Amino acid sequence: MNSPDYSKDFQLLLEAYKKAGGKPSILKNPEVAFLLVKENKILGSNQIDGVVLTGSEAPDGVNLRMRVKKGVKLKHPIHFCFGIIPKSGIQKVNVEVLVEEGSSAEILAHCTFPNAVRVKHLMDGKFVVGKNAYLRYEEVHFHGSTGGIVVRPNIDVRVERGGSYKTLFSLAKGRVGVLDINYRTEAFEDSIVEMEAKALGFEDDKIRIREEVILSGRDAKSVIKTRVGLRDRATSDVYNVTEGNAPNVRGHVDCIEIVSGDAKATATPIVSVSNETARVTHEAAIGSVDRKQLDTLMAHGLSRKEAIDTILRAMLK
Repeated sequence: MNSPDYSKDFQLLLEAYKKAGGKPSILKNPEVAFLLVKENKILGSNQIDGVVLTGSEAPDGVNLRMRVKKGVKLKHPIHFCFGIIPKSGIQKVNVEVLVEEGSSAEILAHCTFPNAVRVKHLMDGKFVVGKNAYLRYEEVHFHGSTGGIVVRPNIDVRVERGGSYKTLFSLAKGRVGVLDINYRTEAFEDSIVEMEAKALGFEDDKIRIREEVILSGRDAKSVIKTRVGLRDRATSDVYNVTEGNAPNVRGHVDCIEIVSGDAKATATPIVSVSNETARVTHEAAIGSVDRKQLDTLMAHGLSRKEAIDTILRAMLK
């Protein structure tokens, strides 16, 4: 039986990948590992030495497994591209990532939904960062202009002794629709965790972000940073959680939300300490667009709406 021809789908996904900020030319480099998924079909991949990257299609989604072998330090980021090109569809992605002891890797995931009207992108991830290993995971979204999309990423991370984990979620291109982030990281002895999320909401977009760090090992450190810009009738609920449960751990939460028009934002920092030598701090600020900045931009010929957008996007950068 002949295998299906995905060449047209492949080209469409590459075009959408470019809109999301990806560079298709990178995928021509044989030293770059990548995986391209359109809806629940795997359209292309590349394997490199030191990385075991596998994917399988399931009736209701795609299962991905990635293992960076012990001691391997990757020169180039691993590229994931997830997309739905039609106006409607559901994409379910299950991801397991293991970065073994002493290894180092970066993952750059572009998620693109340029025509979304009735689209769902659902992700469940389990990441393990081994002893003295390093992982940076960046997820960049591009959505269309209708807001007809629901995005629900759920990721559980375990960072072993001496490990380092950094994550960045960014959604600043196109309408958000409904965004519901749930990230949880447990950090053990001498590990470092940095978690950052940025989103820009318009019209009736709904943003919910929950990022949680459990400092379970001595001398573990963490920072949670959130930036949200809203205008029109958009809403956001941000929950930043840090628990200090071991000696000498240090955690900090930094959340800023800016609103304009009838937008509404809430911020709930949740911090707890169960060891007398632990220290966890937080700062949260919700405010309006700076009037002086707004007047300056409008004096240079921008409309009020254009000026507000410029200020909000500048904050996210």
